[in-house]
Amino acid sequence: MTHTNGTYHGASGALFEIHDLHVSVEGREILRGFNLVVGHGEVHALMGRNGSGKSTLAYALMGHPKYLVTQGSVRLEGENILALRPDDRAKLGMFLAFQNPIAIPGVGTGNFLRAAVKAVRGTESINALAFRKELAERMQHLQIDPSFATRALNEGAVRIVSDGINLVHQQQDRMGILLITHYQRILNYVRPDKVHVMARGRIVESGGAELVQQLESEGYDPILQRLGIEDTEEATSHGR
Repeated sequence: MTHTNGTYHGASGALFEIHDLHVSVEGREILRGFNLVVGHGEVHALMGRNGSGKSTLAYALMGHPKYLVTQGSVRLEGENILALRPDDRAKLGMFLAFQNPIAIPGVGTGNFLRAAVKAVRGTESINALAFRKELAERMQHLQIDPSFATRALNEGAVRIVSDGINLVHQQQDRMGILLITHYQRILNYVRPDKVHVMARGRIVESGGAELVQQLESEGYDPILQRLGIEDTEEATSHGR
């Protein structure tokens, strides 16, 4: 990332850039100068204890009205997306997925996906037969049982999500992934290119995939203690 005469111009060729992001929730600042650059084809894992600001970051990126951005920029392919509505951000290619989503009985996965495709593509109508064919092909590529389309929304497992991420990443080599988690389990299946540790609303440590193993064996204490960050300070973020 570069600055010229006090103006931020971004990292050359980056897919996704977050610069000096400050976000407040109900009058309390949670993100305090968050910075991150994700290149084309990269998988970044963002980890941290409850209260470090991970959920606030995710919701702010997707435009949740409760999360007020007070400073900074978020750029996708060079375009600042903070002024865009959530649906417009989705149409540009941003989406938020959950590794442990809550199942919604009565809402079929296939019907939900068709509605989502219609909203993103902006078409007046989608032929049901053509959509079912496309869905079946995508599910076959992801090695997902065809019965998954008739299940209630979000019934499934972490392994299915992980396999899907890996396959999409292989097929879409320019797609960037930001995996926000405090569970090391999913990182047993998805190998990140870069790993970041978040505390007090910003990234405080970065490294390669080996950092996951360090956190697995040692926890967050050595990093936080070295930086002078106490548990009580993390707890004040109201679990966000």
